[in-house]
Amino acid sequence: MMRVQELQQIGTEQLPQLATLLQDCVHGGASVGFLAPLSDKDASRYWQQLGRELQHDSLRCWVAMYDGQIIGSVQLSLCGKANGQHRGEIQKLLVHSSQRGRGIGSLLMQVAEHAARAVGRTLLVLDTDSESLAASLYPRLGWQAAGDIPHYAARPDGSLHATRYFYKILQA
Repeated sequence: MMRVQELQQIGTEQLPQLATLLQDCVHGGASVGFLAPLSDKDASRYWQQLGRELQHDSLRCWVAMYDGQIIGSVQLSLCGKANGQHRGEIQKLLVHSSQRGRGIGSLLMQVAEHAARAVGRTLLVLDTDSESLAASLYPRLGWQAAGDIPHYAARPDGSLHATRYFYKILQA
């Protein structure tokens, strides 16, 4: 049975699974801030740093689990600026390549959106490679494209791609 749980901290038992998830996505071409090949050390270091950031109220992270294995993850960064208390940013929606097409990404997005509403956020933003599978997922979930910026980021192979920005106004 699949379940989604919020990570309050990242334990040593979760770290290898999270690193494997990130490596699978990067090595599969996901533009999530890393170049391939992504080493075990660098993938683990990312999650360790994220674990430290989870101690603050401005970042939250959820994982999807199936049979005790982490198969997906999403993050919600809450704006801490005085003029941005109404908004948040979805970051690093990751689904293991062996688990795609099962609704895991949609479920993780629903959980993050619900959590954002629960803390009074009315606007969410995110960005993705404009040619990625995710770019076709977000409109199906009610997200609006705001536009593309050409040559914004590098894919894991180093080639530059356009980044598409999306937003979603959350209903109370």
